[in-house]
Amino acid sequence: MKFRAYFLVILLILAVKASFSQDNGSPYRTSFKVDAPIIVGGLGLSYLGFTMIKDKDPLTEAEVASLSKSDVNFLDRGIAGNFSKRADDASYTPFYASFAMPVVMLLNKNVGRHAGQVLTLYGETMAITGALYTLTAGAVNRPRPLVYDSNADIGKKMSKNSQRSFFAGHTAATAAATFLTAKVFGDLNPDSRAKPYVWAAAAVIPASVGYLRMKAGQHFITDNIVGYAIGAGTGILVPQLHKRLNNTNLSIAPARVFGEQGLMVTYDLK
Repeated sequence: MKFRAYFLVILLILAVKASFSQDNGSPYRTSFKVDAPIIVGGLGLSYLGFTMIKDKDPLTEAEVASLSKSDVNFLDRGIAGNFSKRADDASYTPFYASFAMPVVMLLNKNVGRHAGQVLTLYGETMAITGALYTLTAGAVNRPRPLVYDSNADIGKKMSKNSQRSFFAGHTAATAAATFLTAKVFGDLNPDSRAKPYVWAAAAVIPASVGYLRMKAGQHFITDNIVGYAIGAGTGILVPQLHKRLNNTNLSIAPARVFGEQGLMVTYDLK
């Protein structure tokens, strides 16, 4: 996955939009001095991860021949041996479409007036997700399901690309973009009747990518579960952690615990 060029474009937009990042009435607090370094750091870690991926050792022909589906855990065993070029190609349609969702969301009046902040959150979300993916893919050697297919080209099985099944980067990136969209849309349109549909789309689109990636023989079930969780978690947590204090249900009140007087702090995510 080529995160770098995508992140650089987002970062350029952020630089132009920085002066508009603190909109009146926004539930978010962003700072170019804080958020830009996070994005740049994500880019740097992504570059490191890509370097690690580039330096991975491919499987030898003997290692490919020694692989057996019986060695795959029971949850993933049914996916071992999958291979479909058509499914692989099809997976890129919802994958690329998900990247447009946060931008299209700017057409909404309540979202568009905070465009600078939304793009900041978008860039940060994708930078963090990209860093987590590339570093993991560079550090973990796991053959893709297609390597277990007797009909797949031996050259494809022995490529470095076939040694980075864990975790599913396409699924993670898609989930990050769609769940960010749903979270931001809901925060800026709390009374909108469209919220359930936006959240449903956020959940279904990365799931469809994960299904197609499994059918294509690119990832196992567990690869997709982890990728989905990381992407969705990042997409939700990044905007949540940027919310202004008075926009969260944070309360501090006296309380008696086990007979002792103290303070109770409660924080309700919303």
